[in-house]
Amino acid sequence: MDTSMQQKQQQVPVNPWACDEQEHFRRLGVRGQSSIYISPRGLRLFTRTVERAHTPPSACICMIHGYTNDISWTFQNTAIRFATMGYATFAMDIEGHGSSEGLKGFVPNLDFVAEDFYSFFMVQKQDPRYKNLPFFLFGESLGGGICLLVHLAHPQDFAGAILLSPMCKISDNIKPPWPLPQLLTFFSWLAPTWGVVPTKELRPLSFKDPAKLELSLQNPNRYVGKPRLGTAREMVRVTLYLSQQLQEVSLPFIVMHGGGDVVTDPEVSKALYETAKSTDKTLKLYDGMWHALLAGEYDADVDAIFNDIQKWLAEHVEKCNKDS
Repeated sequence: MDTSMQQKQQQVPVNPWACDEQEHFRRLGVRGQSSIYISPRGLRLFTRTVERAHTPPSACICMIHGYTNDISWTFQNTAIRFATMGYATFAMDIEGHGSSEGLKGFVPNLDFVAEDFYSFFMVQKQDPRYKNLPFFLFGESLGGGICLLVHLAHPQDFAGAILLSPMCKISDNIKPPWPLPQLLTFFSWLAPTWGVVPTKELRPLSFKDPAKLELSLQNPNRYVGKPRLGTAREMVRVTLYLSQQLQEVSLPFIVMHGGGDVVTDPEVSKALYETAKSTDKTLKLYDGMWHALLAGEYDADVDAIFNDIQKWLAEHVEKCNKDS
């Protein structure tokens, strides 16, 4: 390996804070731990829990990340911020992502992934520290779609959902032109792990703040290859299914989407809001914002989005406490 490459690798920090993780937690008054969860189908999945250090939480946030992402770095910063607000957070790397078991970037069945998360969250719900608290789903992009899969399969088990740029439909802006999708679908049955789907690099289209884009690109856990055929086929299948099931969504939710998002379609978030049978639903559209609302926008806009989330959570936690 040449000297310049060695120097470049040495400059990449092991986390985004330029200090020890536990020291970062202490400075913010939170505590966190990581572990391995064995899913019902036997997969070893990497998890993180973060909560305020000396104050019991008022609610629990069950977090699901997006495609190519993981629960470290930018996503972990979101969990930490929720913890400083007084919520316990539970997150897990999707199969084939981050430090979880599986071929990198390969997700052969998202229904199985949804059940992995459901079983993990239900384990937390049995913990005496949390069993009497309301549990909320939180998902970004593909994670938002997985939240809806979890809810549709288990409609009574969560007090609400926070959905950011949910992947209920893949934007036409990043789909390959005809007839490539048809050809790729055919070959996906022959070589599902083959990483050849010709899509645009999503991160530069997702992160508006150049500094935050650079931070995201430094994450050593992210998947950097082209989408695998089987994964792409599965995302198309699930987004089609979700777009046809929006009217079945019944839990309280807030859906948030950037008006300038070219990765997932803001119109589908509008359709979710208009079509869902839930009587408690909120839509927030942010003009000019991109796909990565909490990780990729400028700080002032991120603060405004968090304020909207905090207001929604506070109202729904209070409602849950009154109803209990």
